[in-house]
Amino acid sequence: LAKHPEIKALMKPDYNLIWVVVLMVLAQLTAFYLVKDLDWKWVVFWAYVFGSCISHSMTLAIHEISHNSAFGNSKAMWNRWFGIFANLPLGLPYSISFKRYHMDHHRYLGGDGIDVDIPTNFEGWFFCTPFRKFIWIVLQPFFYAIRPLCINPKPITRLEVINLLAQLSFDVVIYYLWGVKSIFYMLAGSVLGLGLHPISGHFIAEHYMFLKGHETYSYYGPLNLLTFNVGYHNEHHDFPNIPGKSLPLVKKIAAEYYDNLPQYNSWIKVLYDFVMDDTISPYSRMKRQLKGEVKQD
Repeated sequence: LAKHPEIKALMKPDYNLIWVVVLMVLAQLTAFYLVKDLDWKWVVFWAYVFGSCISHSMTLAIHEISHNSAFGNSKAMWNRWFGIFANLPLGLPYSISFKRYHMDHHRYLGGDGIDVDIPTNFEGWFFCTPFRKFIWIVLQPFFYAIRPLCINPKPITRLEVINLLAQLSFDVVIYYLWGVKSIFYMLAGSVLGLGLHPISGHFIAEHYMFLKGHETYSYYGPLNLLTFNVGYHNEHHDFPNIPGKSLPLVKKIAAEYYDNLPQYNSWIKVLYDFVMDDTISPYSRMKRQLKGEVKQD
């Protein structure tokens, strides 16, 4: 910032995010209606080909919203309510809990017992062969859901209860209106989109140490168009209050800090290398013993 103070001008909400999220919710509502009378094979097909992309993209929209990128820091609660709205087509409550744990990830990256992005010892011990690592990728959404309860359980908040009740009410309405195939499409899209899917490469690309000494990596490939530029991950951790839309500008302005860092151009290759490289496993993360006072949401 001392060298490039113009970056400060990028620290403002991205109001376009609001309309993008609304359109994504409407797109999924349309899909729920269209799949209700399809054969099951086509429900599964569209859940993976279309629903999974929208669902995973929506989790990254919720990631943006967790950083108050939709309405700004001055309207933090507006972002929380909007996150609950964005959560609806995913089928399972996610937004409020994600925000609480994700802030810990930024404050205490790699913090043992705090950063639940770090796999458990069981994951590192068991998923150590190519086949087991493949299964681990398929089951990623389950590990991301269960891991916080094992590593760093937190008391349930009022907003999390509201998130849960809103989600259950929405699911019941969808089932009542359009039946079990729409519900299956919704839930299958979320599970498939966060598991064995090209976009899921970002889970591994962001912080797994393929090169010793390099803890965070950026991806500059085309899937950033579907993921609110989450691939610009070094830039994001440097400036978490800058919306994803503006992260390419951060890289352009401060190119001397980012251009020479290790980077990816294919999340599919990241997934393949993770499975096939015997030196990489869920253990391939930087873990820190935190000292001093730890403040969590």
